[in-house]
Amino acid sequence: MVVPMKSKTNPEFDAFTNTVDRLLTVPREEMLRREKEYRKQAEQNPRRRGPKRKIKTSASHGPADA
Repeated sequence: MVVPMKSKTNPEFDAFTNTVDRLLTVPREEMLRREKEYRKQAEQNPRRRGPKRKIKTSASHGPADA
């Protein structure tokens, strides 16, 4: 548990501290869910920079045995 610190000199510091405390209290499962959701959305961008993910192919697209 985070012990709140009260600053008598700077209200901006108090606002910053409150924001950081709220960010750090997000459960790990929620962060993983958000990251998975973001990656799914980012992969749909056709102009994405960097290495592209490989597309998995199904067995039906293999060479014909004829």
